[in-house]
Amino acid sequence: MSAPSRRAFLRGALGGAGGLAAAAASLAPLGKGAATGFSLERLLQPHYLRMTPEELKQVLARVEAEVLERHGVRAEVNDHKALPGVEFAFALDIDKCVGCRRCVHACAAENNASRDPEIQYIRVLELPEGSLDLAQGDHHYEHERLPRAGRYYLPIQCQQCADPPCVSACPVGATWQEPDGVVVIDYDWCIGCRLCMAACPYWARRFNFAPPAVPSSALNARMDYLANRPRSAGVVEKCHFCLHRTRAGLQPACVEACPNGARKFGDVLDEGGELAWILAHKRVFVLKPELGTLPRFYYYAGEDSARASPAAPGPDRE
Repeated sequence: MSAPSRRAFLRGALGGAGGLAAAAASLAPLGKGAATGFSLERLLQPHYLRMTPEELKQVLARVEAEVLERHGVRAEVNDHKALPGVEFAFALDIDKCVGCRRCVHACAAENNASRDPEIQYIRVLELPEGSLDLAQGDHHYEHERLPRAGRYYLPIQCQQCADPPCVSACPVGATWQEPDGVVVIDYDWCIGCRLCMAACPYWARRFNFAPPAVPSSALNARMDYLANRPRSAGVVEKCHFCLHRTRAGLQPACVEACPNGARKFGDVLDEGGELAWILAHKRVFVLKPELGTLPRFYYYAGEDSARASPAAPGPDRE
């Protein structure tokens, strides 16, 4: 990995004064581990990509112990690896999305996102029909009935870019792209600088200004180290394609929650799969193609709806 180690970065940022002890003291006010107990053990933890199997086993056991202490829940924290020869992607039929936001809430519940303050990985924009100007979008809409006449709905989340600017912006290598295309975050390595948030053109990352509040009764005890394990204050998080589910052969929570089947998820390298068929036969488009980030989140307008669709550019998949 070409990024400097977190310890080297912190040491340089602090001018060498006090070494790692000063680093620990500087991070403590941010709440790093405030909900689970800050420790030098976590600070000195090897990078995920360089952990030995035994080191990873110890880390997973530590996380399970922290969950038990914090929530009184016995969690099973796994480490699902990327599947060989798989490239995950999303496709969304905007004609079928009615803006109900069930995907938003299912995602939060599945991924142990903070309820207060509320953290949401998915934004659903309400846009005027015929327009793709995201500046006209409203994701605070409240209507008694949906969909609203003259409007359509555009869910936005991490686009899992093939060339993700967030990864190159991280100074300590806390975020990277996995072989299956999923961009992940190691919460124990994130230093909370938020440079990745500034680099993301899709506003897809969230920062925890306070210890995430998740009721123990609502905690999803099926966890993965790089996915939905509890976070602490002072770290960034985002959508990870529910890798604790998808790498185990399941669908993302948002896909299962959608009442109209607007969301499609799968392996684009599977030539007989639904994703490959959609990309080959539908007029798909991606958001902000001019930026060259090459999103793996595609949008298209289904042909089985009479509702007007926004004028979309041609396929941008490269």
